Amino acid sequence: MSTIAAIATGNSVGGIGVIRISGEQAIQIADRVFQPMDKSSLCKLKGYRAKYGNVIINNTPSDNGVALVFRAPRSYTGEDVVEISVHGGLLTVQKTLQAVLDAGAVPAQAGEFTKRAFLNGKMDLTQAESVAQIISAQGEAAMKASFNAMQGSLSNKINAVLQILLDTSAVMSAWVDYPDEEIPELEENDLMSSLQKCEGELDCLLKNYDNGQTIIGGVDTVIAGMPNVGKSSLMNMLVGRDKSIVTHIAGTTRDIVEESVRLGNIVLHLRDTAGLRQSDDVVESIGIDKAYKALDDAQLVLAVFDNGRELCERDFDLIERCKGKNAVAVINKNDLEQRLDIEKIQNAFNKVVSISAQNREGLSELESAVEQMLGVSDFDTNAPMLANSRQRQNCQNALECIKQAIDGLSMGVTYDALNVMIDSACDELLSLTGKKATSEVVNNIFSKFCVGK
Repeated sequence: MSTIAAIATGNSVGGIGVIRISGEQAIQIADRVFQPMDKSSLCKLKGYRAKYGNVIINNTPSDNGVALVFRAPRSYTGEDVVEISVHGGLLTVQKTLQAVLDAGAVPAQAGEFTKRAFLNGKMDLTQAESVAQIISAQGEAAMKASFNAMQGSLSNKINAVLQILLDTSAVMSAWVDYPDEEIPELEENDLMSSLQKCEGELDCLLKNYDNGQTIIGGVDTVIAGMPNVGKSSLMNMLVGRDKSIVTHIAGTTRDIVEESVRLGNIVLHLRDTAGLRQSDDVVESIGIDKAYKALDDAQLVLAVFDNGRELCERDFDLIERCKGKNAVAVINKNDLEQRLDIEKIQNAFNKVVSISAQNREGLSELESAVEQMLGVSDFDTNAPMLANSRQRQNCQNALECIKQAIDGLSMGVTYDALNVMIDSACDELLSLTGKKATSEVVNNIFSKFCVGK
Protein backbone atom coordinates (compact mmCIF):
# COMPACT_ATOMS: atom_id res chain seq x y z
CA MET A 1 0.00 0.00 0.00
CA SER A 2 1.40 3.41 -0.96
CA THR A 3 2.46 6.08 1.52
CA ILE A 4 -0.02 8.96 1.48
CA ALA A 5 0.19 12.59 2.53
CA ALA A 6 -2.19 15.53 2.85
CA ILE A 7 -2.72 18.77 4.70
CA ALA A 8 -4.60 17.90 7.90
CA THR A 9 -5.52 21.46 8.92
CA GLY A 10 -8.03 23.89 7.43
CA ASN A 11 -7.47 25.74 4.19
CA SER A 12 -6.89 29.12 5.82
CA VAL A 13 -4.15 31.13 7.47
CA GLY A 14 -3.48 30.02 11.05
CA GLY A 15 -0.85 29.66 13.72
CA ILE A 16 0.27 26.28 12.39
CA GLY A 17 -0.42 23.98 9.49
CA VAL A 18 -0.03 20.20 9.72
CA ILE A 19 1.00 17.81 6.95
CA ARG A 20 0.14 14.21 7.76
CA ILE A 21 2.04 11.28 6.23
CA SER A 22 0.99 7.64 6.63
CA GLY A 23 2.35 4.40 5.27
CA GLU A 24 5.31 2.03 5.29
CA GLN A 25 7.70 4.75 4.06
CA ALA A 26 6.24 7.61 6.09
CA ILE A 27 9.23 8.12 8.39
CA GLN A 28 11.80 7.76 5.61
CA ILE A 29 9.94 10.28 3.43
CA ALA A 30 9.65 12.73 6.32
CA ASP A 31 13.38 12.33 6.94
CA ARG A 32 14.03 13.69 3.43
CA VAL A 33 12.18 16.94 4.04
CA PHE A 34 12.77 17.54 7.76
CA GLN A 35 16.14 18.10 9.42
CA PRO A 36 16.14 18.09 13.25
CA MET A 37 18.26 20.79 14.87
CA ASP A 38 20.43 18.13 16.52
CA LYS A 39 21.16 16.64 13.06
CA SER A 40 19.64 13.29 14.07
CA SER A 41 17.47 11.11 11.85
CA LEU A 42 13.73 10.69 12.30
CA CYS A 43 14.19 7.03 11.38
CA LYS A 44 15.93 6.48 14.72
CA LEU A 45 13.19 8.21 16.68
CA LYS A 46 10.85 6.12 18.82
CA GLY A 47 7.09 6.44 18.53
CA TYR A 48 5.31 9.27 20.31
CA ARG A 49 8.44 11.42 20.07
CA ALA A 50 8.92 14.82 18.43
CA LYS A 51 11.82 16.77 17.01
CA TYR A 52 12.21 20.50 16.40
CA GLY A 53 14.00 21.42 13.20
CA ASN A 54 13.94 22.84 9.68
CA VAL A 55 11.70 21.98 6.76
CA ILE A 56 13.84 21.42 3.66
CA ILE A 57 12.29 22.58 0.38
CA ASN A 58 14.36 22.34 -2.81
CA ASN A 59 17.41 21.49 -0.70
CA THR A 60 17.01 24.74 1.24
CA PRO A 61 15.84 25.22 4.86
CA SER A 62 12.56 27.08 4.40
CA ASP A 63 10.75 27.04 7.74
CA ASN A 64 11.04 25.91 11.33
CA GLY A 65 8.72 23.16 12.41
CA VAL A 66 8.06 20.11 14.56
CA ALA A 67 7.96 16.51 13.34
CA LEU A 68 5.92 14.11 15.46
CA VAL A 69 6.49 10.38 14.86
CA PHE A 70 3.99 7.58 15.51
CA ARG A 71 5.08 3.99 14.98
CA ALA A 72 2.76 1.23 13.74
CA PRO A 73 0.47 -0.11 15.02
CA ARG A 74 0.07 2.59 17.69
CA SER A 75 -1.10 5.38 15.42
CA TYR A 76 -4.36 6.76 14.09
CA THR A 77 -4.14 4.72 10.89
CA GLY A 78 -2.33 1.71 12.36
CA GLU A 79 0.62 2.50 10.07
CA ASP A 80 3.79 4.52 10.58
CA VAL A 81 2.66 8.15 10.70
CA VAL A 82 4.53 11.45 10.77
CA GLU A 83 2.88 14.82 11.31
CA ILE A 84 4.95 17.84 10.35
CA SER A 85 3.76 21.11 11.89
CA VAL A 86 4.91 24.31 10.19
CA HIS A 87 3.89 27.95 10.37
CA GLY A 88 0.33 28.26 9.10
CA GLY A 89 0.75 30.42 6.00
CA LEU A 90 -1.04 28.98 3.00
CA LEU A 91 2.06 29.04 0.80
CA THR A 92 4.29 27.50 3.46
CA VAL A 93 1.89 24.62 4.06
CA GLN A 94 1.38 23.95 0.35
CA LYS A 95 5.11 24.04 -0.36
CA THR A 96 5.80 21.63 2.51
CA LEU A 97 3.18 19.20 1.20
CA GLN A 98 4.67 19.40 -2.28
CA ALA A 99 8.11 18.63 -0.85
CA VAL A 100 6.69 15.54 0.88
CA LEU A 101 5.06 14.42 -2.38
CA ASP A 102 8.32 15.00 -4.28
CA ALA A 103 10.06 12.85 -1.67
CA GLY A 104 7.91 9.84 -2.54
CA ALA A 105 4.45 10.16 -1.01
CA VAL A 106 1.22 10.24 -3.04
CA PRO A 107 -1.73 12.57 -2.40
CA ALA A 108 -4.27 11.11 0.02
CA GLN A 109 -7.82 10.67 -1.23
CA ALA A 110 -10.84 11.97 0.66
CA GLY A 111 -11.07 10.21 4.03
CA GLU A 112 -8.17 7.89 3.23
CA PHE A 113 -6.47 8.23 6.63
CA THR A 114 -9.63 7.20 8.45
CA LYS A 115 -10.32 4.51 5.85
CA ARG A 116 -6.92 3.00 6.59
CA ALA A 117 -7.70 3.17 10.31
CA PHE A 118 -10.86 1.17 9.60
CA LEU A 119 -9.14 -1.34 7.34
CA ASN A 120 -6.37 -1.82 9.90
CA GLY A 121 -8.86 -2.54 12.68
CA LYS A 122 -8.31 0.68 14.64
CA MET A 123 -12.05 1.44 14.56
CA ASP A 124 -15.24 0.01 13.11
CA LEU A 125 -17.42 1.69 10.50
CA THR A 126 -19.74 3.41 12.97
CA GLN A 127 -16.75 4.94 14.76
CA ALA A 128 -15.26 6.04 11.45
CA GLU A 129 -18.51 7.76 10.47
CA SER A 130 -18.57 9.55 13.81
CA VAL A 131 -15.23 11.18 12.95
CA ALA A 132 -16.92 13.08 10.11
CA GLN A 133 -19.81 13.96 12.43
CA ILE A 134 -17.46 15.49 15.01
CA ILE A 135 -15.85 17.61 12.31
CA SER A 136 -19.23 18.89 11.07
CA ALA A 137 -20.87 19.23 14.51
CA GLN A 138 -22.42 22.67 14.99
CA GLY A 139 -23.86 22.21 18.48
CA GLU A 140 -22.44 20.99 21.79
CA ALA A 141 -24.92 18.11 22.05
CA ALA A 142 -24.05 16.96 18.52
CA MET A 143 -20.35 17.10 19.36
CA LYS A 144 -20.82 15.07 22.57
CA ALA A 145 -23.05 12.49 20.89
CA SER A 146 -20.60 12.09 18.00
CA PHE A 147 -17.67 11.76 20.39
CA ASN A 148 -19.43 9.02 22.34
CA ALA A 149 -20.12 7.22 19.06
CA MET A 150 -16.42 7.49 18.20
CA GLN A 151 -15.64 6.01 21.61
CA GLY A 152 -17.81 3.02 20.71
CA SER A 153 -21.22 3.62 22.34
CA LEU A 154 -23.15 2.45 19.28
CA SER A 155 -20.63 -0.28 18.43
CA ASN A 156 -20.89 -1.72 21.93
CA LYS A 157 -24.68 -1.78 21.76
CA ILE A 158 -24.75 -3.44 18.34
CA ASN A 159 -22.06 -5.95 19.27
CA ALA A 160 -23.96 -6.92 22.44
CA VAL A 161 -27.07 -7.68 20.39
CA LEU A 162 -24.98 -9.44 17.78
CA GLN A 163 -23.33 -11.67 20.38
CA ILE A 164 -26.73 -12.83 21.67
CA LEU A 165 -27.81 -13.69 18.13
CA LEU A 166 -24.52 -15.45 17.30
CA ASP A 167 -24.62 -17.52 20.50
CA THR A 168 -28.22 -18.49 19.80
CA SER A 169 -27.43 -19.34 16.20
CA ALA A 170 -24.43 -21.47 17.19
CA VAL A 171 -26.44 -23.58 19.64
CA MET A 172 -29.30 -24.01 17.16
CA SER A 173 -26.92 -24.99 14.37
CA ALA A 174 -25.18 -27.56 16.55
CA TRP A 175 -28.51 -29.07 17.58
CA VAL A 176 -29.77 -29.21 13.96
CA ASP A 177 -26.50 -30.45 12.39
CA TYR A 178 -25.62 -33.05 15.02
CA PRO A 179 -28.92 -34.65 16.09
CA ASP A 180 -27.19 -37.80 17.33
CA GLU A 181 -24.95 -35.94 19.74
CA GLU A 182 -26.06 -35.22 23.27
CA ILE A 183 -26.56 -31.48 22.72
CA PRO A 184 -29.25 -30.04 24.97
CA GLU A 185 -32.12 -28.54 22.99
CA LEU A 186 -32.76 -24.85 23.35
CA GLU A 187 -35.68 -24.16 25.63
CA GLU A 188 -38.33 -22.30 23.65
CA ASN A 189 -38.85 -19.79 26.46
CA ASP A 190 -35.12 -19.02 26.60
CA LEU A 191 -34.96 -18.60 22.84
CA MET A 192 -37.99 -16.30 22.85
CA SER A 193 -36.50 -14.26 25.69
CA SER A 194 -33.21 -13.80 23.80
CA LEU A 195 -34.94 -12.75 20.60
CA GLN A 196 -37.24 -10.33 22.39
CA LYS A 197 -34.29 -8.74 24.18
CA CYS A 198 -32.59 -8.14 20.83
CA GLU A 199 -35.85 -6.81 19.43
CA GLY A 200 -36.18 -4.33 22.28
CA GLU A 201 -32.62 -3.04 21.96
CA LEU A 202 -32.87 -2.40 18.21
CA ASP A 203 -36.36 -0.95 18.50
CA CYS A 204 -35.07 1.57 21.06
CA LEU A 205 -32.27 2.65 18.71
CA LEU A 206 -34.73 3.18 15.87
CA LYS A 207 -37.17 5.15 18.01
CA ASN A 208 -34.40 7.56 18.99
CA TYR A 209 -33.19 7.98 15.41
CA ASP A 210 -35.22 11.09 14.59
CA ASN A 211 -34.13 12.84 17.78
CA GLY A 212 -30.53 12.00 16.99
CA GLN A 213 -30.86 13.43 13.50
CA THR A 214 -32.34 16.60 14.99
CA ILE A 215 -29.30 16.98 17.23
CA ILE A 216 -26.69 16.06 14.62
CA GLY A 217 -28.08 17.50 11.42
CA GLY A 218 -30.17 20.38 12.70
CA VAL A 219 -33.72 21.29 11.76
CA ASP A 220 -35.00 23.01 8.63
CA THR A 221 -36.94 25.88 10.17
CA VAL A 222 -39.23 28.45 8.58
CA ILE A 223 -40.23 31.77 10.13
CA ALA A 224 -43.66 32.54 8.69
CA GLY A 225 -46.39 35.10 9.22
CA MET A 226 -48.11 38.22 7.93
CA PRO A 227 -46.07 41.27 6.85
CA ASN A 228 -44.72 43.40 9.70
CA VAL A 229 -45.42 40.89 12.46
CA GLY A 230 -41.68 40.81 13.23
CA LYS A 231 -40.37 37.82 11.30
CA SER A 232 -37.15 39.56 10.29
CA SER A 233 -36.70 40.93 13.81
CA LEU A 234 -37.05 37.37 15.14
CA MET A 235 -34.52 36.19 12.57
CA ASN A 236 -32.08 38.87 13.71
CA MET A 237 -32.66 38.02 17.38
CA LEU A 238 -31.88 34.35 16.75
CA VAL A 239 -28.85 35.10 14.57
CA GLY A 240 -27.55 37.71 16.99
CA ARG A 241 -27.02 40.35 14.31
CA ASP A 242 -28.93 42.21 11.60
CA LYS A 243 -29.25 39.45 9.00
CA SER A 244 -32.67 40.47 7.66
CA ILE A 245 -33.69 44.02 6.73
CA VAL A 246 -36.26 45.41 9.17
CA THR A 247 -38.55 48.32 8.23
CA HIS A 248 -42.15 49.35 8.90
CA ILE A 249 -42.91 48.90 5.18
CA ALA A 250 -44.92 45.78 4.37
CA GLY A 251 -43.21 43.55 1.81
CA THR A 252 -39.63 44.47 2.78
CA THR A 253 -38.61 40.78 2.75
CA ARG A 254 -39.21 39.58 -0.81
CA ASP A 255 -37.06 36.46 -0.97
CA ILE A 256 -36.04 33.81 1.51
CA VAL A 257 -33.18 34.79 3.83
CA GLU A 258 -31.24 31.80 5.20
CA GLU A 259 -28.92 31.32 8.18
CA SER A 260 -27.98 28.50 10.57
CA VAL A 261 -28.05 29.30 14.29
CA ARG A 262 -27.67 27.33 17.49
CA LEU A 263 -30.65 27.49 19.85
CA GLY A 264 -29.74 25.58 23.00
CA ASN A 265 -28.72 22.07 21.90
CA ILE A 266 -30.32 22.38 18.47
CA VAL A 267 -29.07 23.91 15.24
CA LEU A 268 -31.86 25.64 13.33
CA HIS A 269 -31.41 26.09 9.60
CA LEU A 270 -33.52 29.23 9.50
CA ARG A 271 -35.45 30.62 6.57
CA ASP A 272 -37.02 34.07 6.96
CA THR A 273 -39.80 34.22 4.38
CA ALA A 274 -41.80 36.95 2.69
CA GLY A 275 -44.94 38.13 4.49
CA LEU A 276 -48.01 36.07 3.64
CA ARG A 277 -50.43 38.36 1.79
CA GLN A 278 -51.84 39.16 -1.64
CA SER A 279 -49.53 41.35 -3.68
CA ASP A 280 -49.58 42.92 -7.15
CA ASP A 281 -45.80 43.23 -7.06
CA VAL A 282 -44.37 40.50 -9.34
CA VAL A 283 -41.15 40.08 -7.36
CA GLU A 284 -42.90 40.02 -3.99
CA SER A 285 -45.47 37.51 -5.31
CA ILE A 286 -42.67 35.14 -6.28
CA GLY A 287 -41.26 35.49 -2.76
CA ILE A 288 -44.66 34.75 -1.25
CA ASP A 289 -45.00 31.59 -3.39
CA LYS A 290 -41.57 30.51 -2.15
CA ALA A 291 -42.67 31.19 1.41
CA TYR A 292 -45.64 28.83 1.10
CA LYS A 293 -43.43 26.15 -0.47
CA ALA A 294 -40.86 26.53 2.34
CA LEU A 295 -43.67 26.34 4.90
CA ASP A 296 -44.92 23.06 3.47
CA ASP A 297 -41.42 21.53 3.42
CA ALA A 298 -40.22 22.74 6.84
CA GLN A 299 -39.45 20.39 9.72
CA LEU A 300 -40.24 23.19 12.18
CA VAL A 301 -42.37 26.31 11.76
CA LEU A 302 -42.06 29.43 13.90
CA ALA A 303 -45.46 30.98 13.20
CA VAL A 304 -45.27 34.65 14.14
CA PHE A 305 -48.30 36.71 15.21
CA ASP A 306 -48.56 40.41 16.13
CA ASN A 307 -49.75 40.98 19.70
CA GLY A 308 -50.85 44.48 18.76
CA ARG A 309 -53.42 43.60 16.08
CA GLU A 310 -56.35 41.29 15.59
CA LEU A 311 -56.17 38.01 13.71
CA CYS A 312 -57.03 38.22 10.01
CA GLU A 313 -57.79 35.77 7.22
CA ARG A 314 -54.11 35.22 6.41
CA ASP A 315 -53.35 34.46 10.06
CA PHE A 316 -56.06 31.81 10.07
CA ASP A 317 -54.63 30.41 6.83
CA LEU A 318 -51.22 30.11 8.51
CA ILE A 319 -52.81 28.39 11.51
CA GLU A 320 -54.47 25.88 9.17
CA ARG A 321 -51.21 25.20 7.32
CA CYS A 322 -49.43 24.51 10.61
CA LYS A 323 -51.80 21.70 11.57
CA GLY A 324 -50.00 18.36 11.79
CA LYS A 325 -46.56 20.03 11.74
CA ASN A 326 -43.99 20.79 14.40
CA ALA A 327 -45.00 24.41 14.93
CA VAL A 328 -44.45 26.94 17.69
CA ALA A 329 -46.68 30.02 17.82
CA VAL A 330 -44.54 33.08 18.50
CA ILE A 331 -46.56 36.06 19.74
CA ASN A 332 -44.33 39.04 19.04
CA LYS A 333 -44.47 42.64 20.28
CA ASN A 334 -45.60 41.70 23.77
CA ASP A 335 -44.67 45.24 24.82
CA LEU A 336 -47.68 46.58 22.89
CA GLU A 337 -51.26 46.73 24.06
CA GLN A 338 -52.84 43.31 23.41
CA ARG A 339 -55.37 43.14 20.61
CA LEU A 340 -54.60 39.56 19.57
CA ASP A 341 -57.02 36.79 20.52
CA ILE A 342 -54.40 34.72 22.33
CA GLU A 343 -56.93 32.06 23.33
CA LYS A 344 -57.44 31.13 19.68
CA ILE A 345 -53.68 30.80 19.23
CA GLN A 346 -53.40 28.62 22.33
CA ASN A 347 -56.20 26.38 21.09
CA ALA A 348 -54.45 25.91 17.73
CA PHE A 349 -50.84 25.32 18.88
CA ASN A 350 -49.30 23.01 21.47
CA LYS A 351 -46.52 25.50 22.15
CA VAL A 352 -47.05 29.26 22.42
CA VAL A 353 -44.30 31.74 23.32
CA SER A 354 -44.60 35.47 23.99
CA ILE A 355 -41.58 37.58 22.98
CA SER A 356 -40.37 41.02 22.00
CA ALA A 357 -37.98 40.43 19.12
CA GLN A 358 -37.08 44.12 18.90
CA ASN A 359 -36.08 44.17 22.57
CA ARG A 360 -34.54 40.67 22.29
CA GLU A 361 -36.74 39.29 25.09
CA GLY A 362 -38.11 35.75 25.35
CA LEU A 363 -35.25 33.82 23.74
CA SER A 364 -34.90 31.29 26.57
CA GLU A 365 -38.65 30.61 26.52
CA LEU A 366 -38.51 30.04 22.77
CA GLU A 367 -35.55 27.69 23.20
CA SER A 368 -37.44 25.60 25.76
CA ALA A 369 -40.57 25.46 23.59
CA VAL A 370 -38.63 24.34 20.50
CA GLU A 371 -36.75 21.61 22.39
CA GLN A 372 -39.98 20.29 23.88
CA MET A 373 -41.76 20.43 20.51
CA LEU A 374 -38.99 18.43 18.85
CA GLY A 375 -38.74 15.98 21.76
CA VAL A 376 -35.07 16.62 22.52
CA SER A 377 -35.36 18.48 25.82
CA ASP A 378 -34.11 15.36 27.66
CA PHE A 379 -31.78 14.10 24.93
CA ASP A 380 -29.04 11.87 26.37
CA THR A 381 -25.78 12.49 24.51
CA ASN A 382 -24.26 9.42 26.20
CA ALA A 383 -26.85 7.03 24.79
CA PRO A 384 -26.04 4.96 21.68
CA MET A 385 -27.39 6.67 18.58
CA LEU A 386 -27.87 5.71 14.94
CA ALA A 387 -26.16 8.48 13.03
CA ASN A 388 -27.32 8.19 9.43
CA SER A 389 -29.72 6.49 7.03
CA ARG A 390 -27.26 3.66 6.25
CA GLN A 391 -27.05 2.65 9.90
CA ARG A 392 -30.79 3.06 10.31
CA GLN A 393 -31.54 0.81 7.32
CA ASN A 394 -29.23 -1.96 8.56
CA CYS A 395 -30.80 -1.75 12.00
CA GLN A 396 -34.33 -1.78 10.55
CA ASN A 397 -33.55 -4.81 8.37
CA ALA A 398 -32.07 -6.68 11.34
CA LEU A 399 -35.12 -5.87 13.44
CA GLU A 400 -37.46 -7.19 10.74
CA CYS A 401 -35.52 -10.47 10.61
CA ILE A 402 -35.73 -10.83 14.39
CA LYS A 403 -39.46 -10.14 14.35
CA GLN A 404 -39.87 -12.81 11.67
CA ALA A 405 -37.96 -15.25 13.89
CA ILE A 406 -40.18 -14.41 16.88
CA ASP A 407 -43.31 -14.95 14.79
CA GLY A 408 -41.88 -18.18 13.39
CA LEU A 409 -41.05 -19.47 16.85
CA SER A 410 -44.61 -18.75 17.99
CA MET A 411 -45.96 -20.71 15.00
CA GLY A 412 -43.69 -23.70 15.54
CA VAL A 413 -41.31 -23.14 12.60
CA THR A 414 -38.34 -25.53 12.59
CA TYR A 415 -35.07 -24.41 14.12
CA ASP A 416 -33.16 -24.59 10.85
CA ALA A 417 -35.64 -22.14 9.29
CA LEU A 418 -35.43 -19.86 12.34
CA ASN A 419 -31.67 -19.94 12.08
CA VAL A 420 -31.83 -18.54 8.55
CA MET A 421 -33.73 -15.51 9.88
CA ILE A 422 -31.28 -15.05 12.75
CA ASP A 423 -28.30 -15.32 10.41
CA SER A 424 -29.85 -12.66 8.19
CA ALA A 425 -30.16 -10.36 11.20
CA CYS A 426 -26.52 -11.00 12.04
CA ASP A 427 -25.45 -10.12 8.49
CA GLU A 428 -27.25 -6.77 8.74
CA LEU A 429 -25.57 -5.91 12.03
CA LEU A 430 -22.17 -7.01 10.74
CA SER A 431 -22.72 -4.73 7.76
CA LEU A 432 -23.66 -1.88 10.10
CA THR A 433 -20.36 -2.11 11.98
CA GLY A 434 -18.41 -2.75 8.79
CA LYS A 435 -17.30 -6.31 9.49
CA LYS A 436 -19.29 -7.51 6.50
CA ALA A 437 -19.80 -4.30 4.52
CA THR A 438 -19.20 -4.34 0.77
CA SER A 439 -16.30 -2.40 -0.71
CA GLU A 440 -18.83 -0.16 -2.50
CA VAL A 441 -20.41 0.83 0.82
CA VAL A 442 -17.02 1.48 2.44
CA ASN A 443 -15.74 3.54 -0.50
CA ASN A 444 -18.93 5.57 -0.60
CA ILE A 445 -18.72 6.41 3.11
CA PHE A 446 -15.13 7.62 3.00
CA SER A 447 -15.57 9.54 -0.25
CA LYS A 448 -17.67 12.03 1.73
CA PHE A 449 -14.82 12.81 4.15
CA CYS A 450 -12.52 15.78 3.73
CA VAL A 451 -9.01 15.23 2.38
CA GLY A 452 -6.56 15.01 5.28
CA LYS A 453 -8.93 13.03 7.52
